[in-house]
Amino acid sequence: MSRNRLYPYYFVLPALLLYVGLFIVPSVMGAGLSFTDWNRYSPEVHFNGIENFRTIFASSKRYDLYIGNTLLFALVSNLVKLVPALFLALLLNGQVKGRNFYRTILFLPTVLSFLVVGLIFRSVLHPSTGLLNGALRGLGLPFLAGRWLSDPRLVWASIIGVDAWKGLGYVMTIFIAGLQAIPQDYYDAADIDGAGWWRKLGYVTLPMLVPAITINVVFGVTYGLKVFDIIYVLTNGGPGRMTEVINTAVFNEFAAGSYGLGTALSTLLLVAMAAVGFPLLRALTKKQVES
Repeated sequence: MSRNRLYPYYFVLPALLLYVGLFIVPSVMGAGLSFTDWNRYSPEVHFNGIENFRTIFASSKRYDLYIGNTLLFALVSNLVKLVPALFLALLLNGQVKGRNFYRTILFLPTVLSFLVVGLIFRSVLHPSTGLLNGALRGLGLPFLAGRWLSDPRLVWASIIGVDAWKGLGYVMTIFIAGLQAIPQDYYDAADIDGAGWWRKLGYVTLPMLVPAITINVVFGVTYGLKVFDIIYVLTNGGPGRMTEVINTAVFNEFAAGSYGLGTALSTLLLVAMAAVGFPLLRALTKKQVES
């Protein structure tokens, strides 16, 4: 191979080494430790086979709740962001006065950390001193005030609403980038054929947006499966264990000193993400090629 042909690999190799060192090696080590009795109470680590996984599946009701909550969040939070973000992208991709200002305002929450967002909304959603309940009472609507983060009927809607507030601008930005990549010629041809707005949306815009939709869906699902920060800061898994997810369970196991059990949960989460993410990506990519 000539030196010129090898030149691109000089740029790829450092990124590959970082990926292997920061992701592959820790993942393999974690998978190995999930088959041990590693804990804070003993300096020795012994191989215990599948005992950690047996413990997880034996406590089926407890971990079924965590897995169900994780899947619920991954699905619902994705849908709640995708549809409004697409609508806003379509709106702000047109000739709207001040559209750059609106894009910036909607994107700003994305740059905030989950810790900051969680602390802000814990204050906003406080049942007695929170801004939201205070505003509702001030508007003469006290019957709408609620215990947003402690009422089992409201807590998931509150968490998903806060997450949507933070992530909507990111999803919208990807959609706007996809819209701007669609050649204007397609819309001109549709105008000549007499197509209205809805027909152009269905036959031009959405098919051409499949790559952006794929990115948003895959990113949204993988983010939802590994969610931790926003739930931990807002509710710490409460009320009771109602909003516990897999990663909060991992955190609690590590806090309790059950490191082997915690790594077993992490390994199961990694397998679940691969089992969901790769087929989803393949299906959406196939749909992209067909369209």
